[in-house]
Amino acid sequence: MDPSWLPTVPLTGSGRPVLLPAEVERSLLPSVDLLPEPNPNPNSIPAIKSVLLILTSHRLLLVDEPSATARALPLSSVVHAFPPKKSLKHLFSSSPKIRIQISSSDVLTIAVRGGKSDPEAFFERLWEALKARAWEESEAAAASAAEGSTAAAEGSRGGGGGGGIRMPVVGVAGLMRKEQEMWENTDKSLHDAFQDLNALMSKAKEMVSLAEKMRLKLLSTTSAQQENANDGEMGSKQEMQDWLLSVGIASPVTKESAGALYHQQLARQLADFVKLPLEKAGGMIALVDVYCLFNRARGTELISPEDLLQACALWEKLDVPVMLRKFDSGVKVIQSKAHSDEEVFARISSFAQKPDALRTGISPSDAALMLGIAPTLAKEHLLSAESKGLLCRDVSPDGFRFYANLFKEFDPTNMYLVKDHSLFQAWISATSVSV
Repeated sequence: MDPSWLPTVPLTGSGRPVLLPAEVERSLLPSVDLLPEPNPNPNSIPAIKSVLLILTSHRLLLVDEPSATARALPLSSVVHAFPPKKSLKHLFSSSPKIRIQISSSDVLTIAVRGGKSDPEAFFERLWEALKARAWEESEAAAASAAEGSTAAAEGSRGGGGGGGIRMPVVGVAGLMRKEQEMWENTDKSLHDAFQDLNALMSKAKEMVSLAEKMRLKLLSTTSAQQENANDGEMGSKQEMQDWLLSVGIASPVTKESAGALYHQQLARQLADFVKLPLEKAGGMIALVDVYCLFNRARGTELISPEDLLQACALWEKLDVPVMLRKFDSGVKVIQSKAHSDEEVFARISSFAQKPDALRTGISPSDAALMLGIAPTLAKEHLLSAESKGLLCRDVSPDGFRFYANLFKEFDPTNMYLVKDHSLFQAWISATSVSV
């Protein structure tokens, strides 16, 4: 694909296009050709073949998956769109066509290959997007925000000049009034958003943006304030940051918008979503936890466990930085490809050789605290370390406890020969102290 006349679009790590602020996906069409109609102009637009076409509220995105590149055709440049023809000849055509006019002399034809797509439904959403003209609202919002910041900067410089009188924000009363105004505006937005389901969907992007601003405000706390805050305050702030981080996905993939590509696009969006939770969880997180986090972020567009499993199964075919892993016990986790079991085993071995661990062993809860992961995953790591010969397991009514493997310190041909200054000697010293 060589559409140098179109602006490029950055892709995420899973190959999905990065959307603009307030931009939402509307529909997808696989295996699409973008063909220019015959034009005597020597500088006519070149053809683009076999791409994934994504319709958003702002643009037509053309993604070439083999080369991992994407281009965009702004909807603002579309003068008119013509629906696919319904004549008997076109009814049996293998490539239904949608025509869009982008100038007085240039007309493009969207040729849909394959019979699994619904070009008529795509055209309806394209027509709705053209009538809604969401890009104009975004431009107006950006312009008003710029004017507001300019006015605020001029007002902060103080200088006389006309305009209304604004009470200065000074002292405790001024700060309280400013905080009250902010919460009143937030409460109004939440009230408008939850009027009904349609209002909620229209306000979804605004709610996600508001949550992100609140999270960034919490993160901007100075180091001095962090030092003065007690553990309870820091814990509540961290909990609020985690909650705001998973408030929502602005444009979730749905069966209605993605059609036959639903599970493939869901797999790519899920791979992008779990990146940050995996970083916070040490590179591995239980599939059940991912299901809860992902559905909470999708809001009303919930997915079933079967959809999640199918999306994860497609990761083997897609070039994404995450993978689905199943332990011998049957526990399924999502794991980053950069995660190394050897590093985890090294930390567990070092922990098991400490004097307290040599005396009493380590439990899954102890390993969970040390590794910073859930006890269920910690137990799986301990069992994997046992299978590698690094640990020995003791099963009692109190549960599992794991100890450093001392059998490696003995010579099989001479059981009385023990290595000097070995782990066995450290174990004798540790148990002698306890006695």
